[in-house]
Amino acid sequence: MKLFKYTIVFLVINFGALAIGTLLMNNGPQSDWYINLNQAPWTPPGWVFGFAWTTIMLCFSIYMGNLYLLEPTTKVKILFTVQFMLNVSWNLVFFNMHLVALGLIVILALTFVVSILMFTYRKLMSLKSFLILPYFLWLLVATSLNAYI
Repeated sequence: MKLFKYTIVFLVINFGALAIGTLLMNNGPQSDWYINLNQAPWTPPGWVFGFAWTTIMLCFSIYMGNLYLLEPTTKVKILFTVQFMLNVSWNLVFFNMHLVALGLIVILALTFVVSILMFTYRKLMSLKSFLILPYFLWLLVATSLNAYI
């Protein structure tokens, strides 16, 4: 029952992060600024981003629910909180403020934090570690898209 409660809490927080990030985008992906950027040839169509983030946050919420059940430590809370802040702030920095280089730094830091979560707790989480893999892989793609610009 605790696992279910933790997973629901993380679902609310993670989808809240997506909602806040969307608000901070200021119509970013449809803006003239973004449309006119020199985008990477491997930039996926717009609908892929929504599908990817929905899938990522579902998997990540289940991952975090399990991790928090097994390891409810301050370190886990800090890593999750830093991940949350970096995830949300990238939208503001990149899409709203148009600071591409700073956006790259933010997304690199986010990728680093997610990789810490993934590698530090892989033995504890066993096969459940695969639930964080979509997040990590998507961040590699997103980082490459940001870097290309």
